[in-house]
Amino acid sequence: MKKKKFIFVVGGVMSGVGKGITTASIATILKARGLSVTTLKIDPYINVDAGTMNPTEHGEVFVLNDGYETDQDMGNYERFLEKVLPNDNYMTTGRVYQSVIERERNLEYKGKCVEVVPHIPLEVIHRIEKAQEKAKADVTITEIGGTIGEYQNILFLEAARMMRNKYPGDVLFVLVSYLPNPSKVGEPKTKPTQYAARTLNGAGIQADVIVARSEIPLDKKRKEKIAVFCNINENHVISAPDVDTIYDVPVNFEKDGLSDTILSILNAKDEAKESDLTAWKTLSRKIRTLEKEVKIGIVGKYFETGSFILSDAYISVIEAVKHAAYANGRKPKIEWLNSIEYEKDPKKVAELSDYDGIVIPGGFGSRGIEGKIIAIKYCREKKIPYFGLCYGMQLMVIEYARNKAGMKDAHTPEVNDKTPFPVIDIMIEQKERLKNKDYGGTMRLGAYPATVKKGTIAHKAYKKERISERHRHRYEVNPEFIERIEQAGLIFSATSPDKHLMEIAELPQSQHPFFVGAQFHPEFQTSPFAPHPLFHAFVKAAKEREEE
Repeated sequence: MKKKKFIFVVGGVMSGVGKGITTASIATILKARGLSVTTLKIDPYINVDAGTMNPTEHGEVFVLNDGYETDQDMGNYERFLEKVLPNDNYMTTGRVYQSVIERERNLEYKGKCVEVVPHIPLEVIHRIEKAQEKAKADVTITEIGGTIGEYQNILFLEAARMMRNKYPGDVLFVLVSYLPNPSKVGEPKTKPTQYAARTLNGAGIQADVIVARSEIPLDKKRKEKIAVFCNINENHVISAPDVDTIYDVPVNFEKDGLSDTILSILNAKDEAKESDLTAWKTLSRKIRTLEKEVKIGIVGKYFETGSFILSDAYISVIEAVKHAAYANGRKPKIEWLNSIEYEKDPKKVAELSDYDGIVIPGGFGSRGIEGKIIAIKYCREKKIPYFGLCYGMQLMVIEYARNKAGMKDAHTPEVNDKTPFPVIDIMIEQKERLKNKDYGGTMRLGAYPATVKKGTIAHKAYKKERISERHRHRYEVNPEFIERIEQAGLIFSATSPDKHLMEIAELPQSQHPFFVGAQFHPEFQTSPFAPHPLFHAFVKAAKEREEE
C-alpha cells in the first residue's frame, strides 16, 4: 500500500460494548481484502501491565509469546487474525508515563520542560508508529479502552487527534456505541449515541463510522437519525446486533459493506482485492447447524462480581473449549461451578457426574482450593474427563500425592507453608523476588519449549515431541517428590528440555479416559480454525463420554 493507514476504535455509552470484538473483526475483514493488518490495545490504567489487575474487575490477563501480561482483547486479536502479536501492541497509561519519565531521566528531551501535553500523546504516537513499522502493516488498528467522556482516556484521544493532523486522509475513527432498547418503550433509542458522538467531538474528533450495538438489528429510520444528529453518512452507520457467537461478527460487518466503507474513506479501495471470507462463512454456518451438545463444567472462583457472573475472567478458556467443540462437531454447553460450594458441602460434588468434562483453570491463593481438590478426586475416581490448567495441574498433583502416593497432608506452600509434603513449591529464582516484594511482571512468563514423551496422551494430541507453550506461574512441581509421585502411577508426560520442570501430568489412558494437567496455559494458543491439541483431545474424550 502506498500510504500507511490508521484506524482508531473508541467506545460510547457504556463499557463492555464490544470494542475488542469490533477491532478484531475490522482487522479480519481488511485482512480478507488482502491487506496486512496489525492491532493495538491501549488501556487507560496506571498499572504498567495487566498482570497485577484483579480478574473479576478487569477480566483475564492474557500473556503474549514474549511474556508481556496484557488485556484480554489481545487474545481476541490473536485468535481472529491467527497471528502472534508482540508487546509493542499493548500499552497502558502507566507504561507510557514510565517511558516518558525514563527518557527525561536519560536527558533524551535535551533539557526541555517535559509536560503531559504534548509529550504523553507524542509517546503514544511513537508507540503506534513503532508497532506499525515492526508489523509492516498497511492498516494499523488501535482500540482505545474505556468510554468516551472519561478522564482516563483523554490523552489517548488527544494522541489520535494529533495523528489525524500528522497523517491527513489516512486516519479513520470508529465509534462503537450502544443503543438501548427499553422493553416498555418498544424501540431502540439513539440519544445516548448522539451524546457519545458529541462528546467525541469535544475531544476534537469526528467519528467517520458508527458501529451501533444493540439487542436487535438497526432499522433504516434509526440509521437516518444517527446520521443526521452525529454528522455522518447514513451508509457509515453499521448495525451490530447481538449474535450467538462472536465469530458471526466479521461476516455480519461485510453484509453491511463495512470494508468497502472503510477503504473508501481512506482512499484505499483500489489497492485492495475482492473480499474472501469463505473460511469465516463456513465456520459461522457450521456453528449454527451444530445440534449435539458437549457439556463442560468449569470449576473456579473468579466468577462473582456482586450478584452477577463475570465470565471474562476465563475468556480464553471458554474460547478454547468452543474451538475444540466445533472441531469435534459439538455445540459447547459451558456451565460455571463454584469450588467454595464443595467445601461447604462435599456431597454436592456428585453433580460433576452430570458433565461430559471438567476444567479447572489457573488462579492464585487459598480460597476455594480444597473444593477444587475434592472435585479433582471425584473426576479421577469416577473417570470423568478432567483438564487442569496451571494451578489446576498443581492441585491435580496435590490430590494424587495425598490420595494415591501416601502423602496425606501434601500441599503447596502458597496455601500451607507448614506442609510436610510441599509437592508444589516456589521456583528457586522466584524466592528472592517475593522476598523483595518484586511482584509485577516477574513470574515465569511467555513461551518456553518442552519435550513430550512418546506413547502418552499428550504425544497423541500434539503428534510431535517438541512444543512451545505460554506460561504464567511462580510455583512448580517439586523435584524432590517427582519419583515418589511417578511410582504411585502419575506420569509427567512433558518436561522442560533440561527435565527440571514438569510441564504436563497425566494418568495413562488405560486407567482414565482423560486425566491431564498442563503447567502452562494452552488456552493462550488457540483459534477457531486451529483448536489447541490438548483442548481438542479433552473435548474428544468428553464427547465420547456423552455418547456412552
